Amino acid sequence: MGNCQASEVAMVVIQHPGGKVERLYWPTSAADVMKSNPGYCVALVTHSVSEQKQDGGGIVRFTRVRLLKPKDMLLLGQVYRLITSQEVTQAVMQRKHDKLRKNQLQRDEEHRRNAQVVETAREEQQEDSENKFQMTREDRDRRTSSTQAAARGRHWRPSLQSISEAVS
Repeated sequence: MGNCQASEVAMVVIQHPGGKVERLYWPTSAADVMKSNPGYCVALVTHSVSEQKQDGGGIVRFTRVRLLKPKDMLLLGQVYRLITSQEVTQAVMQRKHDKLRKNQLQRDEEHRRNAQVVETAREEQQEDSENKFQMTREDRDRRTSSTQAAARGRHWRPSLQSISEAVS
């Protein structure tokens, strides 16, 4: 009795856009598949499962599609998908757009952080100048008040000493 699973592993599965599935039982190059299907590119399909979300939302599944170069070989046991050239161009443009948007968001965030730093520095500088002004004012007030207090507490006394006159 044969093993059915062993025969499934020993084939290349190519999914066409219309839902047709093509099975090849020998390794072939991506260029050969693209020649027999003009206007299409070959992509390797991989499914991966991430860990369960921490908030209990369930398991997240990712499907990654990697475009193959014409010289790449299609390996037995792998699943490949034919993608139109327009879809490839759209995906590349979308990826470029997403990357530009992400970079713009990072620049905006950095600009906002820099503005906060500048504003904080400006506030600290203003506080320092206000403190210096306040200290200068307090020093001037202290000197003035000490001079006034000294003036109020003293009475004028002549500093000349009496000269006795000799009677001749």
